[in-house]
Amino acid sequence: VQLQASGGGLVQAGGSLRLSCAASGVTLDYYAIGWFRQAPGKEREGVSYISSSGGSRYYEDSVKGRFSISRDNAKNTVYLQMNSLKPEDTAVYYCAASGFREMVVTSLYEYEYWGQGTQVTVSS
Repeated sequence: VQLQASGGGLVQAGGSLRLSCAASGVTLDYYAIGWFRQAPGKEREGVSYISSSGGSRYYEDSVKGRFSISRDNAKNTVYLQMNSLKPEDTAVYYCAASGFREMVVTSLYEYEYWGQGTQVTVSS
């Protein structure tokens, strides 16, 4: 199973980015997906999560109302739309897959597969 996160970049505060998480070697609709991020010197933290069907979604308070998670199982891809970006959103963003299918999985320890990460930098 390979996950490829992409779509990161440099953006000014208030701007938007859309991250993609594409899978190969696996049918992504078997898995719940989570987006996590890790800033320099900080622990990896959860951002948003979506169940295997897309019917359940959850956002951490830090991004609620600004980020939106979605999935297109036909394209084997999960997205994270990030709006109203803030400098504190700067981090490497990772997507991960969990076999707990039709659940929102918030603990990073429940994820078996991880992508390589994509850098998001928000300038003030």
